Amino acid sequence: MKKILALSLVLSLCFCFVLSGCGKDDKTDFSKLGMQFEMPTEGEEIVILHTNMGDIKIRLFPEYAPKAVENFKTHAKNGYYDGLTFHRVINDFMIQGGDPDGTGSGGKSIWGSAFEDEFTGNLLNFRGSLAMANSGVNTNGSQFFINQSKPKNNASLLKNRAIASKNANGDKATPHPDLIPDAVYDMYAEKGGNIHLDGPLRKEGGHTVFGQVFEGMDVVDAIAGVSVDSNDKPLSDVIIKTAEVTTYKK
Repeated sequence: MKKILALSLVLSLCFCFVLSGCGKDDKTDFSKLGMQFEMPTEGEEIVILHTNMGDIKIRLFPEYAPKAVENFKTHAKNGYYDGLTFHRVINDFMIQGGDPDGTGSGGKSIWGSAFEDEFTGNLLNFRGSLAMANSGVNTNGSQFFINQSKPKNNASLLKNRAIASKNANGDKATPHPDLIPDAVYDMYAEKGGNIHLDGPLRKEGGHTVFGQVFEGMDVVDAIAGVSVDSNDKPLSDVIIKTAEVTTYKK
């Protein structure tokens, strides 16, 4: 079975995807860019991943990615994620979990079959964002990842890399510079993350963002820093002890 992956960091790779559906807003709408960094409001539903390395608190965005949020919350409430590991960890990229097999090839959605991507320019793969792992277009199941890349590039460098990728790969370039407002480059330079994973910034493919870590990025960084084998699997298990759905309290 094909492994479900958060895509490679190498921007020059060509991915075999096609454009897919979106959530509430059109994928080219960037009008609320950055809103994912706002804190939850009192009483808002959140998820806490209680890991053996500490707690990760996550805000969800059902108005933009309703299926991804419903899937994640229901799995959490049903105990599906309890006891599972972060089976794939790449420092300065992401940490990935949600596979009951722990191999990167397992897991199902709450509906028993894959569900479609939900893209909006208002939710991007910035550092701390929670996104669906997949093996192609509309192949979302139970696996997810948290983007962990730290800020390290200025906006001009990001833009020049996107242009160079387009020059080398044509419309297969990821990200595609024709789709990226300058404000997006600026925010990636400030916040960090993985710009090449964004569906709204690509002519093809991408990963649905449906949540954002608002507390516990130190835990995410600690998990990202553990020793791994040649398959990026931690040598010592990093375990999601429980995934708790609760409400935010100030």
